[in-house]
Amino acid sequence: MPEITSRRGLLFGTAAVSAGVLLAGCTSNESDDEPASNDQPAADDKPGKQVTIGFAGPQADHGWLNAINDNAKSRAKKYKDVTLEITEGSNDTAQQIGQIETLINKKVDVLVVLPADGKALTQVGLQAMRAGIPVVNLDRIFNSPQAYRCWIGGDNYGMGLNAGHYIGEQLKDKKGARVIELAGLDNLELTKQRTQGFDAALKNYPNIKKVARQAAEFTVESGQAKMSQLLQAQSNFDALWNHDDDQGVGALRAIEQAGRDDFLMVGGAGALSAMQAIESDNSVLKATVLYPPTMAASAIDLARALGQSKGIGGLAEFEIPASLTLYSAVVDKDNVKQYLPTGFK
Repeated sequence: MPEITSRRGLLFGTAAVSAGVLLAGCTSNESDDEPASNDQPAADDKPGKQVTIGFAGPQADHGWLNAINDNAKSRAKKYKDVTLEITEGSNDTAQQIGQIETLINKKVDVLVVLPADGKALTQVGLQAMRAGIPVVNLDRIFNSPQAYRCWIGGDNYGMGLNAGHYIGEQLKDKKGARVIELAGLDNLELTKQRTQGFDAALKNYPNIKKVARQAAEFTVESGQAKMSQLLQAQSNFDALWNHDDDQGVGALRAIEQAGRDDFLMVGGAGALSAMQAIESDNSVLKATVLYPPTMAASAIDLARALGQSKGIGGLAEFEIPASLTLYSAVVDKDNVKQYLPTGFK
């Protein structure tokens, strides 16, 4: 996940449920006195028109990115009417552009693209759209809305906001509460958004003060090193928010090595290891805020609906929305069993 993303569009009620739930069929509240709603078919699980979906993403060099690929593949296998053409994945902009152009030349019906760099790949998105191939832009957003038909992604500001509110509610009765933050890469917009959301939430709790912040690099090694520095500098604090569960593995190592258990920790993204630790309840890690890789499964659902000229069940519109922003749910001991199947390795 260590790349620039953007917050756009409509908020959905839960992050971990893919759009397949929404595509399950239309419901109706019609009465005899009301005009009939549209009878445009909504996508469902029944086989329909055959759709070839091209999928292009960056190199899976992070647990979250690997989960993106896994979610896309497993979702496509669910449908007998979907053929998935998936590229190897690359962080090299030119190589990824070439991979997408190959999919365009193969005349796939729909493209799902998670660009390594949204700005740099905008032109190839435009190329696909001009060729009559609708694009589902996944997470890292293209510079122009003309480069995609639908955007679906996570809410970085919402991650910080919900992490801050969770910590705030745990500490609201403690006078002089102190919190620290282990952020991600500071040159990325997503990191700034997560911090902005966290700070905004903490303003609702005047008894809480953020006393330190350290940026890591979304890796186990950086998480351990930066957390060690924070622990040495801050002998007394009540809560830690860590932006990323991968670097959180290293942060927990540093915490255990220091013999500290006098604070609570909230993670970010929704790794399986974090959820298992929350379920075991034998460490400082008490919650994680989702940035759900299930968005890739939802992107396949949306692409299939596009390829079959169908809408989304439960919505009155004939077409799928232009953008979907997933909700950053908080997973703690009360709901972890529900979310465990969505945890990524």
